Amino acid sequence: MKAYYAEIMGTFAMVFCGCGAMTINEITNGSISHAGVAITWGLIVMTMIYAFGDISGAHFNPAVTIAFAFAKKFSWKKVPKYILAQAIGAIFACFLLWFLFPESQFLGETTPAQGFLPYKAAILEFILTFFLMVVIINVSTGSKEIGTMAAIAVGGVILLEAMFAGPMTKASMNPIRSIAPAIFTGNFQYLWLYISAPILGAIIAVSSCKLVKDENCC
Repeated sequence: MKAYYAEIMGTFAMVFCGCGAMTINEITNGSISHAGVAITWGLIVMTMIYAFGDISGAHFNPAVTIAFAFAKKFSWKKVPKYILAQAIGAIFACFLLWFLFPESQFLGETTPAQGFLPYKAAILEFILTFFLMVVIINVSTGSKEIGTMAAIAVGGVILLEAMFAGPMTKASMNPIRSIAPAIFTGNFQYLWLYISAPILGAIIAVSSCKLVKDENCC
């Protein structure tokens, strides 16, 4: 049960701080800035991996959990419980943001930029998650992170991708991070791409590791 509680708390902290930064930036007319939002996402993921990496593996992301199971580094039996824990943490975080900042219209939701076609957004989210999972699969075991460098590496790639791709897709790379705010904004139009693209990107990333590592790596 400790692993599931760790996933709840870690995902809650990630979504509350990340979507919170986007929400506060929205209602204060840009006081945090795009760079500030990207840094917030990177730092909160990094610190939560430090906090919970040795307890649950610090997935905080259904796409990552599914990809680890696909890689045979994580039990498929635990996948539904991990995703449920992540959903509880993310939805509770967005509920608090909705309660604290009722003037917010978006609550950090993920939608493609105006004029950026959904299929292009799906391709970009696929590539972003592919890069993310390539880093994760090479620095972690699935159930526990390898040392402190895992936190720096994963937090760093999230910061990087949020920095350059955030303006186009909000750089979700995480189905539950996109689903949670949509529950409170009612904007489900683009959820299909924010669910399918990260999961596919993460699975392909796991498959690609065999190109550069031993055959039994995944």
